[in-house]
Amino acid sequence: MHSKPQLLTWITCDGVHIDPGTGKHTLLGVFSNIQAQHFPVTHPLMVWFLTLSDCALGDHKMRISMGVDPRQMQPLIERDFSSQSPLHRINLINEIRNFTFPAPAEYALLIEINDEPLLATSLTVTT
Repeated sequence: MHSKPQLLTWITCDGVHIDPGTGKHTLLGVFSNIQAQHFPVTHPLMVWFLTLSDCALGDHKMRISMGVDPRQMQPLIERDFSSQSPLHRINLINEIRNFTFPAPAEYALLIEINDEPLLATSLTVTT
């Protein structure tokens, strides 16, 4: 039996720079909510950066879903990734471009690995 993947980092930001020499990640413009004057509002680019550990050797599937109602979430990102070892830390950079928020709300977010919930959180969008 293998352990459940662990989420070490979950950050919303404007971008991620990866240093070509060292492989280090620099997170740019970290934020936790979105403010807008008018709705609907389209956010040009945001990045959901996450770091996982304890992923069993092999291939895995990640899904990030969002919605105003936690019971009616829409998948935004679905992607495959591989783990070389449960000790390996895996950084996943997920770009969301031109996403439209129809109204101010507390938008529920659900992160799943292999169809198992890993994190339920939210993104606040206000006027």
